[in-house]
Amino acid sequence: MDGVRSAGLSQPAGSGRRVRATLVALLAGSLLFTAACSGSKSPSWQGGNGSGNAAGAPVSESPSPEPTLSTVAVTSPKAAATGVEAWSDVKYTSEDPENTTVKVTDAKGEEVKGTVDKDDNVWHPSESMDWGSRYTVTVTTPATEGKNNTVTSTFTTMKKPAKLVRVTSFLGDGNTVGVGMPLIIKFSRSIPEKYRADVERKMVVTATPAQVGTWHWVSSTEVHYRPKVYWKAYSKVFYKVQLKGVKMGDGWYGRSDLSVDMKIGRSLIMTVSNKTKKMTVKQDGRTIKTLPVSLGKPSTPSSSGTMVVIEKKEHTVFDTTDTDPKNGYRTDIDYAQRITWSGQFIHAAPWSEGVQGRANVSHGCVNVSEAMGAWLFKRTMMGDVITVSGTEEKLKNGNGWTDWNMSWEQYKKGSALH
Repeated sequence: MDGVRSAGLSQPAGSGRRVRATLVALLAGSLLFTAACSGSKSPSWQGGNGSGNAAGAPVSESPSPEPTLSTVAVTSPKAAATGVEAWSDVKYTSEDPENTTVKVTDAKGEEVKGTVDKDDNVWHPSESMDWGSRYTVTVTTPATEGKNNTVTSTFTTMKKPAKLVRVTSFLGDGNTVGVGMPLIIKFSRSIPEKYRADVERKMVVTATPAQVGTWHWVSSTEVHYRPKVYWKAYSKVFYKVQLKGVKMGDGWYGRSDLSVDMKIGRSLIMTVSNKTKKMTVKQDGRTIKTLPVSLGKPSTPSSSGTMVVIEKKEHTVFDTTDTDPKNGYRTDIDYAQRITWSGQFIHAAPWSEGVQGRANVSHGCVNVSEAMGAWLFKRTMMGDVITVSGTEEKLKNGNGWTDWNMSWEQYKKGSALH
């Protein structure tokens, strides 16, 4: 037993501690080998702080987590943008444009009406946004593994500008007008040519039944609309002018929107021939009257061209003494219907009844008898058409509502979109 003890247990002083230290070192080496095989770059027992291990050896730093990718992004307006114009589009990117939805909400959480162009990845507002208001954009696509499929962004519109253009319509809700009546929009200041196309795009006309038409700028402050041919009798016409917030040049913006819901009446067309000195009146395509007239004498001829009735006055006074003190006149007139700005009217002229149908004696007006003046006055309305032919003078465009005194091709050239 003593031999056995001396062979297996007898150690020099302190040798037991050395054995234990050796065993600990071997065990630690085994653990390090196991960790290396496991593929773990930062074992928890090393602290994962890159400062080193228990033996003081340096340890590689752990990489930062990869950012989460997204399938969509809002590119315009920029996130948290301010001073955004009220008609701004929203632009975005998407990995699946066909199935992407875009929603814009105001500060109250109410959705703003708009349309999405999936080909160009653009959301277009259908109405102007409010001044100085905050909006939220939410763009969403179907879920994709490992990627966000929804993104939100906010922007704030510009404050209400000090320079605002007033926009007005000559016609209003409930009006019934003749088949030649142009739609007339006026502006409180001149609109530069470079901004007129954008203005036209915001003025939409809807006719029932549908009819082809276009806008035509008669001046820098006035634009008209007419169909290709006369309005169809008994049509319904609705036009919406959405110009609030629309750029109009030099820091000016449209002040407000407007809409008009109106009707077209029966068709009434008056045709006057200088050769026959007669007027033919057709209603809904059928001749209902032929009556004698007297037109302007050679020194003051009536204008040849197509005009429409601008205004009607059952009784009025013609006074030209302010413009012609020497040869001017002041005369009471019945059943006056203006057709030019220069002072040509259809009106009753009892003093010329003896020559009506035979000679021209007026100062440029279309004279009819008292009885025929009353008959016509009861049947006509603003926008009814009158065409005069065969006189010494051609109608000048702009002298009245001369929209029909041009061919369709000529008229289209007055649009900023053609």
